[in-house]
Amino acid sequence: MKLLLGRRAVLVSLASAVAVPSSIVAQTAEIWSAKDTYMALDSDLIRMIDVRSRAEWVETGVAEKAWAISLHEDRFAERLFEARVLADGREIALICATGGRSGRVMRSLQNAGYDGFIDVSEGMLGSERGQGWIAAGLPVVNIENAIAALPKPLI
Repeated sequence: MKLLLGRRAVLVSLASAVAVPSSIVAQTAEIWSAKDTYMALDSDLIRMIDVRSRAEWVETGVAEKAWAISLHEDRFAERLFEARVLADGREIALICATGGRSGRVMRSLQNAGYDGFIDVSEGMLGSERGQGWIAAGLPVVNIENAIAALPKPLI
């Protein structure tokens, strides 16, 4: 793993991923469909982080087996790096509502020299990349179950 920037610099970059709107959709080879992501997640080949807000999780639920780690809450970067440790070498898929935030986080991580991340840019609700997790009929759990399933270091 090549690290070009320290965690503090990544934290600043990730914070700007929320604050700076962008119409650019992630243009990387690490973009997967919701269905492909689900199959890999269900086969324990990857881990996934839902970076949306708590209010969004309450409204739609969280993808089954995803770690609910909001980009909008304190300690996001710390929890993201802890998730990498817990992933034990598996890639980590990032999902949001429609691919904007997950794409910005993905680009921030790539620009900082981090690899091993996947962007599910059709998101939970769908985008031009695809119908999205929910419309595809992929499983979701309520926020209480998602939070209860978080590994202790991610709480």
